[in-house]
Amino acid sequence: MRILLMLCYFLIFSVNISCKERNNKNVEDSVESIEVENSQEGITTKNKIILFFGDSLTAGMGLDTEEAFPALIQDKLDSLQLSYQVINAGLSGETTAGGKNRIAWVLKQKIDVFVLELGANDGLRGVPPSETRRNLQAIIDIVNEKNPETKIILAGMQIPPNLGVDYTTEFKNIFPELAAENNLKLIPFLLEDVAGIPALNQNDGIHPTAEGQKIVAQNVWSVLKEVVL
Repeated sequence: MRILLMLCYFLIFSVNISCKERNNKNVEDSVESIEVENSQEGITTKNKIILFFGDSLTAGMGLDTEEAFPALIQDKLDSLQLSYQVINAGLSGETTAGGKNRIAWVLKQKIDVFVLELGANDGLRGVPPSETRRNLQAIIDIVNEKNPETKIILAGMQIPPNLGVDYTTEFKNIFPELAAENNLKLIPFLLEDVAGIPALNQNDGIHPTAEGQKIVAQNVWSVLKEVVL
């Protein structure tokens, strides 16, 4: 059942692409609003930034922004009275190549924690895993060069075996291998306990519902808490 549902990735690919321009504007507004807030004298602001850099899964495609897992993480941080501000830099349809091209823009200000969630759209397009790996490594390198003190968390992703077992396995291994090579925290599989479960996904069978996003947030928090607590 999970494999059949995951096949829907290919059917919604064009939808993801069509949403990129709108979501990119949302990302710009989000980052700029934080910059304005932090620049106003006499106003107490949250002094640490967590940036979620990803695709439609991070953007919360099909949901209100407040229902996407980055917003749920902000709620968790606030409930614990932790001084962090979350920025949702998710862009629907984003690939690792696209992420590499826009990474410099989102690093305009100091980022304390950088959560990298990209790669799923590469897998859907059949991008060679070696290319996906290079792009992810390039993003990691750019973040480290900008600020070596930034803590990076890598979100693992898996795809259905449509392109063969070898491709699927090589793709899956990109994430733990990069995490080990770069000494990064790893979310083993972002969609653990969500992927392939109809009740937790929207009609496309791919993007989590609001309830599914809650589980994704738990998957993220289980690793993020080791960094922020």
